[in-house]
Amino acid sequence: MMNDSFVLTERDGATLILTLNYPGRRNALSMPLRTALIDALESAESDDKVRAIVVTGAGGTFCAGGDISGMNVKDLAQGRERFRITHRLVRLMVHCSKPIVAAVEGHAVGAGLSLALCCDTVVASQQARFGAGFGRIGLIADMGLNHTLPARIGMGRARQVLLYGEQMDAQTAERIGIVDHLTPPGGTLQLALPLARTFHNAAPLPVALTKALLAEGLDAALERERDMQSSLFLTPEHAEGRDAFLAKREPDFRGS
Repeated sequence: MMNDSFVLTERDGATLILTLNYPGRRNALSMPLRTALIDALESAESDDKVRAIVVTGAGGTFCAGGDISGMNVKDLAQGRERFRITHRLVRLMVHCSKPIVAAVEGHAVGAGLSLALCCDTVVASQQARFGAGFGRIGLIADMGLNHTLPARIGMGRARQVLLYGEQMDAQTAERIGIVDHLTPPGGTLQLALPLARTFHNAAPLPVALTKALLAEGLDAALERERDMQSSLFLTPEHAEGRDAFLAKREPDFRGS
């Protein structure tokens, strides 16, 4: 196993295992972690010996969302730069020619849910939790979730998940289509790795082209997301939501 600080890399034959390694913050997607993940994915995409990728999290948590303490965007230019990096990650995952399997233990909420749904297959522990509570910090869902979620579960169910922002258990997530496979706690890699091995001897070009077809429409959604979220970062609603989260209190949203 190689330790690249924020992302651990390990090989299982032709499968590359990427482990988010920020357990002190429950693998919150800080900008350094996003950059490390970009580097690992770019390396994997250019490596013909890698035929599949598994993404998981250290410390019993997949990803608890964005690093809210680092959301101190001061102007539109800074917000757009943040999304230049973030959307590079999203595009790398969704457009990646190699299948990606998410192995979810613990929480996959906020940006963690977005990250999981950038993957092609989601394997989750029976004790995993999912949710899209972006509204609680005065933001919309990002990292492509407004595209990937309805593509997975349909527009009607996606509306309920995104508008209400409530967390759900793994069984509910499987029932509505967010999760593909459930395992006992601690068992996600034991299922994710055999699924990834399915592609070790598969014809890579049809796999890559199938993924490309399924990714159509993502880029337009990301452009709209970038423009809206960059503006929301500068609103009183986001400032209140961020302050409330860091102070561990309920936000007091009063509208504009």
